[in-house]
Amino acid sequence: MTTAQQIQQVTEAMKQTNNKRQYERYLAVRLRLEGRTYTEIAEILGRTYQSISSYCKCYEENGLSALDMGHSPGGPKKLTEQQEQEIAETVVHKKPVDVGIEARHTWTLGILVSWIEQRFQQSFTEKGVSKLLKRLGFSYTKATYTLAHANPVEQKAFREITLPKLKEQIVEGQIDHLLFEDESMIRAYLALQYNWFLKGQQRKIPTYGRHEGAKLLAAIDYETGRVTHREVEECDTAAFRQFLEQILEAYPEGKIVMVLDNARIHHAKRLQPFLQQEKRLTLVFLPKYSPELNPVEGLWKWLKHDVVNNVFFSKFYHIRKHVTDFIKQVNRYPQKVIDRLLT
Repeated sequence: MTTAQQIQQVTEAMKQTNNKRQYERYLAVRLRLEGRTYTEIAEILGRTYQSISSYCKCYEENGLSALDMGHSPGGPKKLTEQQEQEIAETVVHKKPVDVGIEARHTWTLGILVSWIEQRFQQSFTEKGVSKLLKRLGFSYTKATYTLAHANPVEQKAFREITLPKLKEQIVEGQIDHLLFEDESMIRAYLALQYNWFLKGQQRKIPTYGRHEGAKLLAAIDYETGRVTHREVEECDTAAFRQFLEQILEAYPEGKIVMVLDNARIHHAKRLQPFLQQEKRLTLVFLPKYSPELNPVEGLWKWLKHDVVNNVFFSKFYHIRKHVTDFIKQVNRYPQKVIDRLLT
């Protein structure tokens, strides 16, 4: 490759990166290719002579990819690309016990350090393994639950067939209002969550140890983002029917389709005469064990995060006031509901 072609390649890489430090590395190499000395480049970029020399030598020996921010330009890689790919595939598809590490079922940095040394005869620190994993596309996150009895075929059918068909019926005027509904219990004290505190002054949240709280039903309008809610003493069939009556009052005209889960109160025999009478209202049930398909679940998480977690309510009615204020607030900005829960 000629010098002109190298300059063109580096220039294209500069255009494509959004990382300031990455751009600086490319620029140092381009200036060198254009005939600048290490000293001149160091003065232009405000870096040390050693850093500029390291960038350029790394490029000369290993090409443009060696300037990637995930790599340290200070020395050669310890592992080949094939070895790194084996590490990635092992972490994704196997547990430590599967590769001969007895009684260990979760990958930790310490376990990976030991396995890499055993497998490839290369020594890493835990920090080094952490950097390697990030470069391979991993992030340090908490696992999430999924219900073991969920049917992926039914879930896919809802996402790809049922919901698009409902949206199409809205466009064609066959449905006037598409709602998602769910219930939740907002306890007087919930999970503590991470927050910003002064060092050594972690907030202490008092509690009476009682399981009091607010029982809520809510529906989100899929088109407008409007939230309708109701607080009840008991979340039973009677309460659910009252909420449906509230929905019919809130939407006095047009056909309503409500998408909801398979809770017993939604299928109760005592509810059927009411549903047969109210021809404007149709219930569509989600696949079983599929809360992630219901955007109201996201509303509950939002409510708990912004209003309840890390807060002590000395009086029961304080919870209700906070919940009501939260719903009023989100209804002032329905586009925020759409952006956060419905897209």
